[in-house]
Amino acid sequence: MDVVDTWTGHLASALKRALRETNEGFAGRIGTSVRTVAAWSAGPELVPTAEIQRALDTLLFQAAADVQARFALLAGKPTQEEHPQPEPRSVTPAQRRLAEDPHIAAAVSWLEANFRWAPATARGRVAQELAGLDSRAVELRAQRQAEVTRERVAKAAQRYYRAGFGLWRPYEVTASGQRLTTSILTQDAWVDLAQPIGDGQDRSEYRPTTRQESPLSRGAAEAAIRSLAESLAKGSQIVNAEIYSLTSVDIQPGRISGSFEVIDFVRYALTLNLLEGELMTAVAAGESEQPGSMPLRDEYLPDVASVVDFGERVCAGGALALMAIARPRGRTNDPDYLLLVQERSSSVLNANRRLAVIPKAFHGPMSDYSEDARFSATLEREMEEELFGRTDVDSTVGAQLHADPMHPSLLSDPMRWLLERPGSGGWRMESTAVGINLVSGNYEFASLIVIEDEEWWVKYGGQVRANWESSGLHRYSSLDVDRLNALTLDQRWSNEGIFAFTQGCRRLAEIGGPRVRMPLIEWE
Repeated sequence: MDVVDTWTGHLASALKRALRETNEGFAGRIGTSVRTVAAWSAGPELVPTAEIQRALDTLLFQAAADVQARFALLAGKPTQEEHPQPEPRSVTPAQRRLAEDPHIAAAVSWLEANFRWAPATARGRVAQELAGLDSRAVELRAQRQAEVTRERVAKAAQRYYRAGFGLWRPYEVTASGQRLTTSILTQDAWVDLAQPIGDGQDRSEYRPTTRQESPLSRGAAEAAIRSLAESLAKGSQIVNAEIYSLTSVDIQPGRISGSFEVIDFVRYALTLNLLEGELMTAVAAGESEQPGSMPLRDEYLPDVASVVDFGERVCAGGALALMAIARPRGRTNDPDYLLLVQERSSSVLNANRRLAVIPKAFHGPMSDYSEDARFSATLEREMEEELFGRTDVDSTVGAQLHADPMHPSLLSDPMRWLLERPGSGGWRMESTAVGINLVSGNYEFASLIVIEDEEWWVKYGGQVRANWESSGLHRYSSLDVDRLNALTLDQRWSNEGIFAFTQGCRRLAEIGGPRVRMPLIEWE
């Protein structure tokens, strides 16, 4: 009988085949997960833990003679004298994530289920793609994309959909005499809403669906594999939390209502989310942005009709808000509002390295699909996470264990102060505009959060800090019109970010009184 010095993924897989076991049966024999067994096929150089090594030793020792003979044949192990077994290669962090990260496993499983691959084939393809990646080339491509301005992206998206928008039109504003073009598609009734939300005023509802997913085309599947491999190589954060997908929306004067289904984040990340990278790559390379030149866009969002047909496709998106906090007179300022703007981290999947308002998040449930469908629920949760340090409401940390994560007994002090004063004039939360992003097909629910009572800043201003999603948090005075002008014209904004920022500024100029000297922003 052969004696194994160090078990590797290759040798463990050989023993599984020698026993003629399935992944499930083999995992049960050695006391590990099916995902780990599948990972050994994709990563033959992986070295199991010491505990698993001992279990494999025992299984081989107890195996029948014919199994041991098959193992020796499948392992292809030469004698030590002829060909010494090489030391196992070190495992990179990306390879380890592919083998062990449950969120990556969910992405691979989704690929296998929707491309009708045999088990472990998708994982093996991702592993192959990862092994062949040129990390320098990946970084250079990311740098070139980061140099593409929001304006260029917006104009490229508009050129692709040049056939006309009907009642819809791209959101454009003029600031300091300069026209700002965005990729946000909207209509007159969806802009300058000034619609209070929270306290039962936003009427979004969850509706479960039994709609079947369409299988991926080969081109879409290959693009998803490349994207997943590059995300692993770059260390991007991928968390398979549940998110809402928009199925209908109705915006009337004084009322916003809509319906949502719930999908896994990986379903969005490996489909519609890939459109932004495809578009930015084409823009950075100076290539055509016409129909027929971008295969993924041609497949997923070929025309304006498909963009606005929410109920027949994945339509993820989120809530984002300009935050304005009243401050008393100080040594260097008159009474004003503090405006917060974030620079997005390179680790996030959406709008990375771009300017955005804060809070900004995918709209998704925490613990109650129906109650959490309200946009105000997402904004309140994100204030707790992105500004007030609540890690237990961060879906990237772990599963939600609280029955009511926003119960008053769990709230941070800054958030409790606010929620104890609904409708009292201490603070307000309003929807300012709604749009659909031509780049990704996402819905964007722009809002304004205004804390009007100076006492809040005096008590809690020192507790405001951004989380891992931001690489920087910038503050602006609502009286500093020159800096605000420069900020409005900054090309680092994401399209949805400038949409929410300009709409928030327009509304704050109406209600802010002497605390505000905002730049003149006119909606075209």
